[in-house]
Amino acid sequence: MLISEAFAQAAAPAQSEGSLMSLLPLILIFAVFYLLLIRPQSKRAKEHKQMIEALQRGDEVITSGGELGLILNVSDSYVIVEIAPNVEVTLLKTAVQTLLPKGTLKNITPPKGGKPQKSTKAIKNDDEESKQTAETHDNSINTDSEAAKKNEKTD
Repeated sequence: MLISEAFAQAAAPAQSEGSLMSLLPLILIFAVFYLLLIRPQSKRAKEHKQMIEALQRGDEVITSGGELGLILNVSDSYVIVEIAPNVEVTLLKTAVQTLLPKGTLKNITPPKGGKPQKSTKAIKNDDEESKQTAETHDNSINTDSEAAKKNEKTD
């Protein structure tokens, strides 16, 4: 006979303590996951919802697209935001990302003409760098011409 006979073993005693210990790492992972991810995200969502409900005319906001503007009108689902003089856009309330402190837009607006001005330090640094590169270029030209003269004399 090629197949040996199999005998049933006696059932192992139930390990109630072992099964609880095997679930402990899973419970700990879920607790850490809740504390580090779920709870802070729900807290942020709750704060954002309260901020959206409290929006009113005259508030300065940043939209989810990055535009800064002044709220002109608020309805149930939409806000009208002025992002530039005489430029108004209608947005969903949920597109408002951040509420800015009053007067922030006055501090950020560019000077008239819409062109940003360079600071004087940046201009001075640019001038110094251009002078240095010009001097380096002149020195290399002088060195090349001197080398050419020496070659002519030796020939």
